[in-house]
Amino acid sequence: MTRSQYNTAVVGCGVIGLLHMRAITAHSRFALGALVDSDSAARSRLREEIGGRVIETDSLLDLINSGYRPQVVVIATPSGTHADLASAALAAGSHVIIEKPLDVNVARALPLVRLANEAASNGRVTSVMSQRRFDPACQVVSKAIRDGRFGAITSGLASIAWWRGQDYYDSGAWRGTIALDGGGSTMNQGIHTVDLLRWFLGRPVEIYAETGLIAHERLEVEDTAVATVRFESGALATILATTAAYPGVSARVQVHGSRGSAIIENDRLEYFHSAGNEASKGGYGLSGDSSTNQALNELPPTESSIELQNTDRSLIAHLRQYDDIANAIDSGTSPLVDVNEAFLSLALVESIYRSAKAHTPVRFADVVAGR
Repeated sequence: MTRSQYNTAVVGCGVIGLLHMRAITAHSRFALGALVDSDSAARSRLREEIGGRVIETDSLLDLINSGYRPQVVVIATPSGTHADLASAALAAGSHVIIEKPLDVNVARALPLVRLANEAASNGRVTSVMSQRRFDPACQVVSKAIRDGRFGAITSGLASIAWWRGQDYYDSGAWRGTIALDGGGSTMNQGIHTVDLLRWFLGRPVEIYAETGLIAHERLEVEDTAVATVRFESGALATILATTAAYPGVSARVQVHGSRGSAIIENDRLEYFHSAGNEASKGGYGLSGDSSTNQALNELPPTESSIELQNTDRSLIAHLRQYDDIANAIDSGTSPLVDVNEAFLSLALVESIYRSAKAHTPVRFADVVAGR
């Protein structure tokens, strides 16, 4: 049976809005119906790309007040506007997709979380983009952890070592600001990798961090952050997030346990080993079958390849999450990345900032509670 498409409005016609628009027009379950942005030139660029007729307006409230009711609203505006716009879309009865992060801090996000959870009880879906969770490598590692294939999880690493030139920050007045960007390398670039670490290792307990602005100018936020995190399970992890690693190296997540380990680098499953039914071995490891890389047993080369057969990696990742969102709307169930999941990852980033500012460890429970 062919299912109908969900009429969708995109709010924010910048680079990220363009990516969402491409995902919507490529997905069989979504249809682009409206473009919302105060910049008419930005709207025109997107309209010309799709080559079709859509409603255009300056603001989401104008769209809602016009009587047009999109079934889905995509929020792709600067981070500090997410909560207000998402709340307006939910109040109008729409399902909502929010570009990461949920907003710039816990205080702004908490009212939205409550509203979205109330809306969920009435069948409305709110999802926040964490598309890396849907990469085949991340799915394999997550399932292996849930199935106990790595034994007791002991430690992890989230590292994003990228480069952003000063021109990147100078390209928009909102970039690098507390009010609209919320943070720097950790909030803006690193949150996907931080989200994966938290998804794999569970709920944090205590965070200690330091941040710095080292290679850039005129920013209110950091370009480098390091942190240690202790989780409820007892696992320990380190986080590095920087946009000052010229020329831009990699994003990496490592998970280690008493029975196995995995490494994901630039979305590729670089290493995977699980002891399976083997007896525990003593000694120093790194010998014989105990260190065999089983990555290709878990994923075929075409799935593990970062080239993804020369296709658009970002578009593919977004389409996977759009699949999950469509299924959630169809079934009335929660998407994999709902507001509660996104809120915990936002709270971990805020914990890093609070610890760095105070130069002292921070309790995760206090940050989640808004204390």
